[in-house]
Amino acid sequence: MALLESRTLNLIFKYVDDHVQNYIDLLKEAVSIKSVSCSPHLRDDCVTMVKWLLCKLKSLGVEAEECDIGTQTLPDGRPLRLPPVILGSLGNDPSKPTVCVYGHIDVQPAAKEDGWNTDPFHLTEIDGKLYGRGASDDKGPVLCWLNAIQAYQKQELPIPVNLKFVFEAMEESGSEGLEALLKQRKESFFHDVDYVCISDNYWLGKNKPCLTYGLRGLCYFFVEVTCASKDLHSGVYGGTVNEAMSDMVYLLSRLVDKDGTILIPNINNDVLPITDDERRQYQEIDFSVLDYKTELGSPSLLHKEDKTKLLMSRWRFPSLSIHGMEGCFSDPGTKTVIPRKVVGKFSIRIVPNQDPVVVERAVSEYLTKEWAKRGSWNKFKVSMVHGAKAWVTDPKCSNYEAAIRATKRVYNTAPDMTREGGSIPITLTFQEVTDKSVILIPIGACDDGAHSQNEKLDRRNYIQGTKLLAAYLYEIAKMGKN
Repeated sequence: MALLESRTLNLIFKYVDDHVQNYIDLLKEAVSIKSVSCSPHLRDDCVTMVKWLLCKLKSLGVEAEECDIGTQTLPDGRPLRLPPVILGSLGNDPSKPTVCVYGHIDVQPAAKEDGWNTDPFHLTEIDGKLYGRGASDDKGPVLCWLNAIQAYQKQELPIPVNLKFVFEAMEESGSEGLEALLKQRKESFFHDVDYVCISDNYWLGKNKPCLTYGLRGLCYFFVEVTCASKDLHSGVYGGTVNEAMSDMVYLLSRLVDKDGTILIPNINNDVLPITDDERRQYQEIDFSVLDYKTELGSPSLLHKEDKTKLLMSRWRFPSLSIHGMEGCFSDPGTKTVIPRKVVGKFSIRIVPNQDPVVVERAVSEYLTKEWAKRGSWNKFKVSMVHGAKAWVTDPKCSNYEAAIRATKRVYNTAPDMTREGGSIPITLTFQEVTDKSVILIPIGACDDGAHSQNEKLDRRNYIQGTKLLAAYLYEIAKMGKN
């Protein structure tokens, strides 16, 4: 049996190694489509991306459909049709387990003038790094699934599991419309799913693979202060009005201190306590504080640069970040204006068992009290514009056991078990809809620069990632139906 297993995966791995350039060419095609979901003028490109992927799936024998999820309303009130979601199936053998795969094919905005060294929509390889918007987030990992399936088929080996696919083109804009579709199809499309796998995050470092069992949630807030009906000349009106900008600076300064401590009372009440076993796991994780600090280009880090405290602060404790301000002057040069209204924007990354509703109430009550202390006669408003719960699961289950075995086969090392500081809200929805284990298997490395300039995916990670997902399917088949 062991000899047969080794032969099967060796054939898969050899095929992958022999077709590296084909995979890179495929990724180049995908990157060239400007599927920027937050830009209304590029919505047609998102639809083109969906149809491109649909064609590739059908060429592999996947039975796939484009699911209409309706329209969204733009800030100016215009309706805009959402790109369809792909639901696909490959195989229906009742004796095999069924794995549901999720990924997204939309990307963040990018332009050469933003500071890219290469054209962001033309995949460019430099020193083994594949530069291009979406290469790592998330077109490359999505294509790893297709590459793995093709390898099985070309080697005339049976795909060891049944597969279901969910691919969307709105993840970078909040996955609008997807949750409703998943819940609608709970008793039909998802009724026989045994495992769920997502590849939309990253290794903790550059060299060691990991598996992810938790994500923070997100509560995003707007706080508004209005002082006049129009912008004012500071030379004419300065000294006679209670300026909105001054009030805003005061309010934002009351949210978090210099050590990163959130100043909102009782905000940590529902955070799950740390167990001794969990603390040991953090101590064993391969993480270089020096490398992390160098990567950030920061002279110093919080928590006295203690590895365990840094990781816990990234993953399993809430954090508050101030993101920016709308309405004030921010262009180069000078402008002596008193803005009539400013909108401050901040978010709290929440963790189990924090609830967005409870967090919203705590933030609103606190800022309202701080506003009263300020004593300003200006108009004040705070609102939560987005709230998503955190997700965490038990990694001691067959889904993770299969992924650990697959990682050892490909990388010859056991993966670190990690959580992630970012949010993929749809992860929790998949868990609720299927009532099955969800795993995150990262393909890219920590320095891939997703959402940033010069996003890349290492050639090694792309190719080994294809092998990893192929091996995962092989190992999950041995776990059986769940």
